[in-house]
Amino acid sequence: MLKQFRTVAAVALLTVTTYAVAVEMNGTHPDTYVVRKGDTLWDISARFLKKPWLWPEIWQANPQVKNPHLIYPGDVLSLAYLDRVTAQAGPRQEAPINTIPLADVEPFLKNLTVVDSFKELPYVVGLEDNRLRASAGHQAYVVGLQDAQPGQRYLVVRPTVRYGQSRPSDDLDARGNNIPGSGNLWKDYVANDQRGGLLGYELAQVNLGTLTQVAGGDTEASTLRLEDSGREVRAGDRLLPLQARPYDLQFIPHAPANPVADGQLRVLAISDTFTSGGPRDVIAISGGASDGIDNGTVFSIWRSGSHVNDLVKGMGTSRTDDALRNGASRVSLPDEYAGHAMVFRTFDKVSYALIMEGTKPTRLGYELKHPDAQ
Repeated sequence: MLKQFRTVAAVALLTVTTYAVAVEMNGTHPDTYVVRKGDTLWDISARFLKKPWLWPEIWQANPQVKNPHLIYPGDVLSLAYLDRVTAQAGPRQEAPINTIPLADVEPFLKNLTVVDSFKELPYVVGLEDNRLRASAGHQAYVVGLQDAQPGQRYLVVRPTVRYGQSRPSDDLDARGNNIPGSGNLWKDYVANDQRGGLLGYELAQVNLGTLTQVAGGDTEASTLRLEDSGREVRAGDRLLPLQARPYDLQFIPHAPANPVADGQLRVLAISDTFTSGGPRDVIAISGGASDGIDNGTVFSIWRSGSHVNDLVKGMGTSRTDDALRNGASRVSLPDEYAGHAMVFRTFDKVSYALIMEGTKPTRLGYELKHPDAQ
């Protein structure tokens, strides 16, 4: 399962009618607000707007805004009128404020990737001195490298999870095979009867190294000198070429580009927890670029309506019933809102999103809908 983001110069009078919904205020508000360290644009907007994920529409509605993505501690936001939001620049002595906290998502940007397959990748077959684990300064011996040259650098990655449409939490062993029984928990949370449908394999970076010797002659394995002391390498870990991976950390929240069908998108996993999480936790969701999802896409998260026994008209029973599926003598209850999440890393069929806010814990199998769903 999962282990382990410029300035607003001035915002003038809003007169364009297309932004009327975006600036609908959330109850009472002060005349001014001074941006503080630790704020995010989402948090600030949540205090004043009924739809905080639409904050870019306030900034972008005004041509005076040079960069609507970042503000700074000390900037003064004027909220003197419902239809007037202005920003007075403060000191530029601290780092600017981004859409979401970088510290919460940086490990997922740098250290995780999702691929369609991995068993064809080069892999570690042994370690220096027949060690069981190795770290910085040690040598790992690799097979499967083709046309490699000394001096090339590689990431050492480990398959951790097989994501599926309805049974995503299959943990993987050192060979990359499913651990028997690891996905049984999912059946208690999935709200439909679909099975199968591979979405991808999560690979977690454990180390990196430089190739010092390539296979040849009587030597069948290439030598990789490890450089990172963070996590230890073991036999069976895979290799990926080290490539520059620039990340755009300025996300503009927006609604999904494509309509979201009922039951189409669900929570696959929750970082650093077993079955539930809350604000500032990262979730994996069952949709990606092939579904039109990109960085900044916002979803609302919903608990699928359960099906309870009708104790008046149905069969008498003392059993507590919170079934995920309908049946005889059961009444279907409405879906329940849990929170909002914004996508920050997208792959073909899987994405990572940060839970921005919520009214109840987000759990495995919860459904994702349009951010304005009711």
